[in-house]
Amino acid sequence: MQNDKIQGAKRSRSVGRDIYELLGSMRFAVSLLTFIAIATIIGTVLQQNMTEIEYIDMFGTYWYSVFSKFDVAEIYNTWWFLLIMAFLVVSTTVCLIRNVPKMIKDMRTFREYVRQTSLRAFPHKLELASDLSQEESVTLGRSWLRHHGYQFKEKVDGDTVLLAAKKGSSNRLGFIFAHMAIVVICVGGLLDSELPNRLQIWTGFKRAIPEEVRFVAQVQEDSRYATNNPSFRGNMMISEGQASDYALLSIGGGFFMQELPFQVKLNKFIIEYYQSNGMPKRFASDVDITDYRTGKTDNHIIEVNHPYTINGVTLYQSSFDDGGSKLYLRALPLKSGAKAAFDVQGEVGSAIPMQLSLVDGGEPYLVRFTGFTPINVEDLSKPGETKRSLHEQVVAVTGSAARKNNEKVHNVGPSFTYTLTNAANQSIEFKNYMLPVPLDEGLVYLFGIADESGQGFRYIYVPADDKGALDEFLAMRTALSQQSTRTRIARDYSQMMESPEVPAAAIISMADTALNVFAEGGFPGLDRYISGEGVPEAERLPAELREPMQRLMRDYIVFSTMKVREYVRQDLGYPPLNFESFELVEQNAQWLNLAIRALSDLTHYPVPMTLQLKTFEHVQASVLQATRSPGKWIVYLGTMFLMIGVFMMLYVRDRRIWFWVNRCADGGSEIKAAMTSHKRTLDFRKEFAKFKHDFSDVARS
Repeated sequence: MQNDKIQGAKRSRSVGRDIYELLGSMRFAVSLLTFIAIATIIGTVLQQNMTEIEYIDMFGTYWYSVFSKFDVAEIYNTWWFLLIMAFLVVSTTVCLIRNVPKMIKDMRTFREYVRQTSLRAFPHKLELASDLSQEESVTLGRSWLRHHGYQFKEKVDGDTVLLAAKKGSSNRLGFIFAHMAIVVICVGGLLDSELPNRLQIWTGFKRAIPEEVRFVAQVQEDSRYATNNPSFRGNMMISEGQASDYALLSIGGGFFMQELPFQVKLNKFIIEYYQSNGMPKRFASDVDITDYRTGKTDNHIIEVNHPYTINGVTLYQSSFDDGGSKLYLRALPLKSGAKAAFDVQGEVGSAIPMQLSLVDGGEPYLVRFTGFTPINVEDLSKPGETKRSLHEQVVAVTGSAARKNNEKVHNVGPSFTYTLTNAANQSIEFKNYMLPVPLDEGLVYLFGIADESGQGFRYIYVPADDKGALDEFLAMRTALSQQSTRTRIARDYSQMMESPEVPAAAIISMADTALNVFAEGGFPGLDRYISGEGVPEAERLPAELREPMQRLMRDYIVFSTMKVREYVRQDLGYPPLNFESFELVEQNAQWLNLAIRALSDLTHYPVPMTLQLKTFEHVQASVLQATRSPGKWIVYLGTMFLMIGVFMMLYVRDRRIWFWVNRCADGGSEIKAAMTSHKRTLDFRKEFAKFKHDFSDVARS
């Protein structure tokens, strides 16, 4: 029984020793550094913290499902990356514990116990006989060593005197400092990572704020981090005139509240623009900060590259957002069966119910106003004389506003975004501009619908009338939806197309059918109707007649819109269209082309109405990043250690010399010497040649 206990203890010690040897081995450390390097490359090449839909669009569903298992979207805060960092700290620390005492001992020793018989093992050695006495030779050796910066220790053994000298032994400190730098930098990085906060989540002390929570007072204690939290990085969004004393932390896909030992009140958000192109050149926050510890309130301006630090927390100007702007809108009917136009009031961030259909019990919607941008700086330049398609133009003026390399950018006015959510909780996002946007074909209103890929918006472009409004187009759309108007247009068309072969009734019937099909499905609907989609083969229009019928129906759509435009302009009190010059003819043709295409595209608009911004009351919000990062000073210290270590390893050369002087019977002396170094560089060879040359002068001739 006693023997079993002894054997078990031995096995435990053996396993512990093996683990200790593994942690302290160079192979293990190099393996960890390799994994860290690979992860760092991935984190550098792959943009971090994007949305899920963006990664799916980039890699596809399958590969995203594979990559998501390793959390590549936030790779520097994954459990496995932090674990590798922790093991690297442990491994390097064990290496230091094992080797530093040996290195320091080697630095301090002169190795005076080296024997003369070992001289033949040194490649750089010297042997000569001299007429100088032993005392004179020893004095000469001491003088040379002191002159060349060597420390030495003298040992007398009978008739032999040994001078054991060393220079540059502090080179070993370079290795110590370099390894210490790895430990210190990794510790600093771990402190500034999400590890301290994630540990509290993994241990069950903290949980994310539930989605149903809407107010700060409802946030429970287990979703809050106290003011003494050693490390965090979160965002504060403060509207003008409002104050906040907390930041929101995004950790592992959830949100947590970080309490702050001070309150920040946003007096005014300052934003300045370049007069040349309307792009922002400066944004800053005028804030009052109240320190809860002292009760003192100070005013500060926080802007980009000019942060402010209080109680160990640094506030950076991160970005800006809407702070709850009030929007005054007009709901406009775009389809048959929609309600008449009516006014709407909303606030960014709020939601209101809305009925868009005339049908009793029609589908109700919840309208949520998600964003407002008072200035949209877009590229409206023309690429030389090349004629762009209307689609290309729309893409050109509705992309990112951050085209700094293009000087031909302009402010196209305010825009707002909103979502419509039906009873089945299905949502569609929209983006509309308040003012018409100038394109090559004229002024158009942009009605944006979120693209299914999640990469932006696709736009329907509706032409503005002579007054820069939508009245003419909306009146045309309404008129075309009325049967009386269609009948009137069909009769006019039949009279124009009067033919003895085709009865007027047939022409009227065809014209009415064309408008009905166009109103339901636009040009794609006409194409499907002519091709006989969903109709038995025997009842379809013969193939040779489809193309002529398509041209005929499209021509009629053009004729109908021209006629309706004349009727509508009379009703609105607009002057008759002017065709006295080629420019006016082309201008009217472009407007009509835009109108026809808009009528076709609106048949695919997912809801019967759209919202147009009439006016607004802008409320700005500032987004500040609140950061407590004690690890940065540790990282700075580690960086200093690394610089010292690299400098000492590269520029401090270790040298050792053993200088033996033996007494000869004739009163002379015998000199034996050896020189060595860890790095036998060209400088080392030159120094040994100098050493050999200096002592060759005292050799016997």
